[in-house]
Amino acid sequence: MNVDPNFANLTLSMLALAAGLVLLVVGGESLVSGASKFALRHGMRPMVVGLTIVAFGTSTPELFVSINAALQDHVDIMIGNVVGSNIANIGLVLAVCALFRGLPVRFEAIRRELFLALLVSVLVFLIAWHGVFYRILGALFVLGLIWYTISACRQNNGGTGDDPLADEKVKNESQIKIFALQIGGLLLLAYGSGLFIDGAVDVARHLKVSELVVGLTVAAIGTSLPELASSLSAVRRRESDILVGNIVGSNMFNLMMVMGGTAMINPFRMGGELLSRDLPVMILFAAVLVPALYFRHRIDRLTGLAMLLAYIGYVYWLI
Repeated sequence: MNVDPNFANLTLSMLALAAGLVLLVVGGESLVSGASKFALRHGMRPMVVGLTIVAFGTSTPELFVSINAALQDHVDIMIGNVVGSNIANIGLVLAVCALFRGLPVRFEAIRRELFLALLVSVLVFLIAWHGVFYRILGALFVLGLIWYTISACRQNNGGTGDDPLADEKVKNESQIKIFALQIGGLLLLAYGSGLFIDGAVDVARHLKVSELVVGLTVAAIGTSLPELASSLSAVRRRESDILVGNIVGSNMFNLMMVMGGTAMINPFRMGGELLSRDLPVMILFAAVLVPALYFRHRIDRLTGLAMLLAYIGYVYWLI
């Protein structure tokens, strides 16, 4: 029985893509768990852990995939992964969570993060309009995220409050186990990102689609799975403020650390379809949260359904 070589190669590429994705998800979960336990063990307020460490930790797959892609000169996958993940976080993850249960959210609780994420999205659009994401701009983005994190920690210093992370029994966890979770997560992310990029590039070559589209769809949805897992957990615990804060925080991390950090390592060009299609969609999804939360203080099932249908339409538009 003769097997078509092209089909065999495509199958191997898909397996590499799937294996890399599994390693990214497991590695991300391990890193988030270890980092959260470490922070709580050392007295960091659970709310701050949720808005910073968990939000940023669930974006580590995007960080590893993007840096790996940029170093291998597959910049379109990196850009597509970041922009597509931000769109998927709202249009897919947040929308699905809202369909399970309406999400009451105090606008004041995430107002700063919401407007900061929207501002950074607009700045990325302006950079794309200019054409090049320079190293100095990347450094400013990374420094801006560091400033936000320090500011969030200072503003929320002290107190406890109810939080899904507060239930973790971290006092009995050994330091060795906590560090093992973090180191193991980093190793899985490093290896999984390389495997994922190799598979994604090969799939794009076999299917004759652009690397940008692969980044916007397969890579973006795949690396958004940690956000989906942590968000569904927050839905079960009725922690809507933390859920939306994690999504918005993850989007900030994607733009400021992932894209900004990549530019510091290897400046890259932007433009083309991003300006006319993907960046406006990303900004629109971020902007729609403002009136929904400001006027209604909740993301109801109808809004979630509308966002999910809009996301499905966007993916259909891509492919």
